[in-house]
Amino acid sequence: MTTPFEQAQQDVQTLSRKPGNDTLLKLYALYKQGSAGDVSGKRPGGFDFVGGAKYDAWEALKGRTQDEAQAEYVALVQTLKAQG
Repeated sequence: MTTPFEQAQQDVQTLSRKPGNDTLLKLYALYKQGSAGDVSGKRPGGFDFVGGAKYDAWEALKGRTQDEAQAEYVALVQTLKAQG
């Protein structure tokens, strides 16, 4: 049986429009927090701007439970699906 979080991961791949960068970062951060918990490892440095942005977005969710992050991820994907 597929959980709502797993279903949302599948649904995000089939969105008719690609979300903007801010939304993509939020999706990434909620996914990572929901699947792995608090951020770990060192922040990428140098010219890895994308890696740094992803790390920062994930770190901003520190302390949020995996269940909370999963619920927010599912809600965000549902909103994006509704926008078409």
